[in-house]
Amino acid sequence: MREKVSKTELAATIEKYKDQHPIQALCEVLDIPRSTYYQSLHETESNRDRENKELTKEMIEIHTDSKKRYGAPKIHMELEKRIFRESKKSSKANEKVGIRSIIQRKYRPYTSQHQVTEQGNLLNRDFTTTTINEKWVGDITYIHTIKDGWCYLASVMDLHSKKIIGYAFSKTMTTDLVIKALNHAYETQSPKKELIFHSDLGSQYTSEEFAESIRSKGIKHSFSRKGCPYDNACIESFHAILKKEEVHQVKYLNYQSANMALFQYIEGWYNRKRIHGSIGYRTPQEVEDSIRACA
Repeated sequence: MREKVSKTELAATIEKYKDQHPIQALCEVLDIPRSTYYQSLHETESNRDRENKELTKEMIEIHTDSKKRYGAPKIHMELEKRIFRESKKSSKANEKVGIRSIIQRKYRPYTSQHQVTEQGNLLNRDFTTTTINEKWVGDITYIHTIKDGWCYLASVMDLHSKKIIGYAFSKTMTTDLVIKALNHAYETQSPKKELIFHSDLGSQYTSEEFAESIRSKGIKHSFSRKGCPYDNACIESFHAILKKEEVHQVKYLNYQSANMALFQYIEGWYNRKRIHGSIGYRTPQEVEDSIRACA
């Protein structure tokens, strides 16, 4: 039966009991030369070193591909996708290599002087969905540029896939901006049934022009309650992520450079590469594609 026991297994047995018995005695009992034991032990350690180096390489690659946006949890999930399923090992290695997310909190530089009137809240903080194109949410955020000052991004998110399905960028915060973002979403998604679009009570969203645009598409408009940011938490969360992962990491020269960077972030990163814990550590595009494939 001896030929079925490998040198590695014998060395592992000696390693297990070496604190209880002399190594020389164990080698004699197992009929293995001490030199063979030490050589096998060295080979095992070398294999472990190679695995650790490979793991570290994969982690650094994932971290770099995310432009240092991913922290340990998302790096671990990406490692699992690459068949690395040693969660404790990856977590410890993260600490050893010194990998951490670059995101940080920043000041939001705006206030509103708009006289707010309560409107109907159809969503009522019910963010649950069964498929895409049931509930959309929209909001506006500010992006600063060196030459052109403050510019404005209007975004529309599908609550099921968490995908940014429509957006528009402008030097002015007008009703036309939010209409363009909604039109972009409508043209991209081509919804087949009635849906709800939820927004805050900003003047752009409560304008008659926007009301006409949304009615023409057969969409029901839902509004956040006055002074309740949690009513539109999902899209606000996206804008916070955008600021932490992209906007606050660079300085945009002008409107054009910011516009290109936002396009690259939304289409190249957020929708198609960034995994989200709330949708099973998949990308928004993966969620949408899986649903459309079954339609």
